[in-house]
Amino acid sequence: MGTQAPTDQNNYASTDIEEKLAKQKAIDDWLPITSSRNAKWWYSAFHNVTAMVGAGVLSLPYAMSELGWGPGVVILVLSWIITLYTLWQMVEMHEMVPGKRFDRYHELGQYAFGEKLGLYIVVPQQLVVEVGVNIVYMVTGGKSLQKVHNSVCPECKKIKLTYFIMIFASVHFVLSHLPNLNSISGVSLAAAVMSLSYSTIAWAASVNKGVVDNVQYGYKAKSTSGTVFNFFNALGEVAFAYAGHNVVLEIQATIPSTPEKPSKGPMWRGVVVAYIVVALCYFPVALIGYYIFGNSVDDNILMSLQKPVWLIAMANMFVVIHVIGSYQIYAMPVFDMIETVLVKKLNFRPTRTLRFITRNIYVAFTMFVGITFPFFGGLLGFFGGFAFAPTTYFLPCIMWLAIYKPRRFSLSWWCNYICIFFGVLLMVLSPIGGLRTIIIEAKTYKFYS
Repeated sequence: MGTQAPTDQNNYASTDIEEKLAKQKAIDDWLPITSSRNAKWWYSAFHNVTAMVGAGVLSLPYAMSELGWGPGVVILVLSWIITLYTLWQMVEMHEMVPGKRFDRYHELGQYAFGEKLGLYIVVPQQLVVEVGVNIVYMVTGGKSLQKVHNSVCPECKKIKLTYFIMIFASVHFVLSHLPNLNSISGVSLAAAVMSLSYSTIAWAASVNKGVVDNVQYGYKAKSTSGTVFNFFNALGEVAFAYAGHNVVLEIQATIPSTPEKPSKGPMWRGVVVAYIVVALCYFPVALIGYYIFGNSVDDNILMSLQKPVWLIAMANMFVVIHVIGSYQIYAMPVFDMIETVLVKKLNFRPTRTLRFITRNIYVAFTMFVGITFPFFGGLLGFFGGFAFAPTTYFLPCIMWLAIYKPRRFSLSWWCNYICIFFGVLLMVLSPIGGLRTIIIEAKTYKFYS
């Protein structure tokens, strides 16, 4: 009889572990990122387009006017190449440990930098990016709705921007309750189509309008310091335009994977298609928009194109639909983080009610901040440099160096260090320009006006 005890203990321990694993799996099946893994490669294409091509594309001609022809073209093309390279790194690193998938950006960070440090490095930046994008998109959605209203009905009574942001937010109080990334793929596809549509309208309407009389391509700031600050701000706007990396692992997590057919194959195919679409959206808008309007272009090119009214109203409506999709894609990882903390750390039960309450609070929060601080361009430059530059331009490179340890002075080593150098420059310079823009605009700003 004396020999019986250890096996009982072992059985008890193993059932305990099994129970824990089962509970863990139940939670993972409930969380938005890991609950559904049956996405096709084209899901990743349009999720990436929706995440990447933001309303930022409409401010690219303005960024060009602050950068000038030479630097502008170089920075646009360089950013496209560097971000494609870092995106490839993220896709490769998703499954570099056999039998494990890094479904979230911070899980990869924890593997590269250690459990504690990885969380502290990645999560604050990822949250700033995702929450920042959601707030900026609240403002963009509201502004675009306002423009539709004003252009279709110029005689009507003017309605405050605050109300338009509320109207835009009302959509998200509904859509936010879709459980995971696969369930919003329809919204995302619509958004991706819209982004291509309004980009095309923007450059085609510009070509149709023809070059403005007395067009000028010089810098429009009167002082040297003004020119320099504007240049820094434009860097941030460009960084903001290439910011899909914060959700790329989360998108890849939805693709099925086996040892024979890892998820990186279909994911990479989707990314390449997405990047071709991004190039088709960005380069024509930035270059044609600047060529037609010169330095008199608005920070949203649709504002410069007043006519034909129906077309511009339509383009603004497309922006609204696209921003709805983008908001959801960026909100999903935030929901995932909030729900993970509530369920795993604070031991809440994973229920619908929990989801309903937390997601509504989040949407209300982004709406409130958007209504309170709607200075759009400056916020982009500020957030763009502050958090987009690291997560998009150099964090993947640092992780790559930490994990793969390429030989010193080899091609991979050089590529990564060049990207890190470029990214750090962006991170340091663009918030300076963005902050100045915010300060100038805030001087004349009245709260909730």
